Amino acid sequence: MSNPLRDMELPDVIFAIGTNMTECHPVAATRLKKAISRGARMIVADPRRIRLAEMADLYLPIRVGSDVALLLAMAHVIAREGLIDREFVEARTSGGGDFFEHVKAFTPEWAAQICEVPAGDIELAARWYGEGSPSAIYYTLGITEHICGVDNVQSLCNLALMTGNLGVEGGGINPMRGQNNIQGAGDCGAVPSNFPGFQPCSDPRNAEKFSAAYGIEIEAKPGLTKVAALNNCGAEGPDGIHAILIDGENTVVTDPDKHHCEHALKSLDHLVVIDIFMTETARLADVVLPATAFAETDGVQTNTERRVQRLRAAVPPPGDAKPDWWIIKGIAERMGNTQFDHFTSAKDVFNELCSLSPIYAGLDWDRIDKGEYQWPVPEADHPGTPRLHEREFKNGRGLFKLIHYRDPAEVIDDEFPIWLTTGRRLQAYHSRTQTGRSAGIDYLLGEESLEVHPADAEQWGVRDGEFVRLSSRRGNIQIKVRHTERSPRGTVFASFSFASVPVNELTGGGYDPVTDTAELKVCPVRVEKL
Repeated sequence: MSNPLRDMELPDVIFAIGTNMTECHPVAATRLKKAISRGARMIVADPRRIRLAEMADLYLPIRVGSDVALLLAMAHVIAREGLIDREFVEARTSGGGDFFEHVKAFTPEWAAQICEVPAGDIELAARWYGEGSPSAIYYTLGITEHICGVDNVQSLCNLALMTGNLGVEGGGINPMRGQNNIQGAGDCGAVPSNFPGFQPCSDPRNAEKFSAAYGIEIEAKPGLTKVAALNNCGAEGPDGIHAILIDGENTVVTDPDKHHCEHALKSLDHLVVIDIFMTETARLADVVLPATAFAETDGVQTNTERRVQRLRAAVPPPGDAKPDWWIIKGIAERMGNTQFDHFTSAKDVFNELCSLSPIYAGLDWDRIDKGEYQWPVPEADHPGTPRLHEREFKNGRGLFKLIHYRDPAEVIDDEFPIWLTTGRRLQAYHSRTQTGRSAGIDYLLGEESLEVHPADAEQWGVRDGEFVRLSSRRGNIQIKVRHTERSPRGTVFASFSFASVPVNELTGGGYDPVTDTAELKVCPVRVEKL
């Protein structure tokens, strides 16, 4: 997030797009509720009439995969109506002139045909966002899990740049992270293109720096994405992958195209899984190493607002369970690698991160004791940075990007005439590795169902509670139907949480060419009564 969580209570206009915040981030969503009660207006763009849409002053029920068209048209209206922050654009951005010329072609009438939203509502959303003082953008995986995920994010950045809504209290561009330490994992280098601290792997100076730190030569090039690695499992030649270590992820449930994923993992010579439970993925492993859970672990997490926080073990771990860092160190030692020999505690690991990452350089284990600081914290006496971009952008100027709309990787046709979109539900956390073992939560949500609009169900002759066969170009599953007007006609929804209803057997039609992120939010399907 560019802005701290407390700023969620301060916008004049809230633009929530591709985020089911009340279910996926229910605590953070209470801050938006406070802003609305204070008088803020909220625009929500989402294919489904989620709870957030019911709270909105303006709801845009866009067709799945049409975000770029909507955002181009909003930029068109903001420019046409003279709502550009000229002072901000001239002082702090580059490429504005070309961008404003570019968006002249993308009228609300053009976007309405793609988004299936009235042009007048697109106009109104653009004017509200452009007039807001400040206006804030909130998004989650409904923006990024597309073949055009990068285009979607850059389109949102264009809106914020042209209206000067960056570096201001109550504004910003705010991605809500999907798990508690997703931000921290990225900070530590769990991104194929970056070393810790978002230092590009392609920069020879960074490769030299980390080669010296780790005592091994590292090439100045990005690593493999998980998609590329799975594609190369068992392959012959220099690109073949023959062993994988999976740490804390239930890959066969959460990844797209489950059949391909299982085939890839079964093609390996050796699979090692580190986890706290025997997950569906762990059952495929040659070796399973038990990890400690959060209440059994000393460590650090960095949350969605970039706040660096200590974890403290409250209870001893069961059996032979060990912290992840201890397990990885042990594997390295048995492979003859000495780079982790100096790690005797989580404190040593975190302090090394601070020594190598400029955004953590002013922190250490003792300084984060009370969770006061949000990175970047570049020096020891620095107070932290709750709000990014207040005086300058890291690279000097904010860059406008010229984006074009493109259809999803797969579109509906006579064989697969219905849009499927996937997501999460309030009661189930991710793949239910943890929540699925709680009887109380199982009582609240005991099975997965397919949300179908009643008019579609009537046309298909499917009663509420009946089972259907749901098919895509990759496979089919059986799933119980639930009638609801939350999903629009022509679009159905299911979560991916239940291994017993493996929705991700169906997904995986395309990937973002920049990030390799799967298009989990768009999948043409066929619904057949059993």
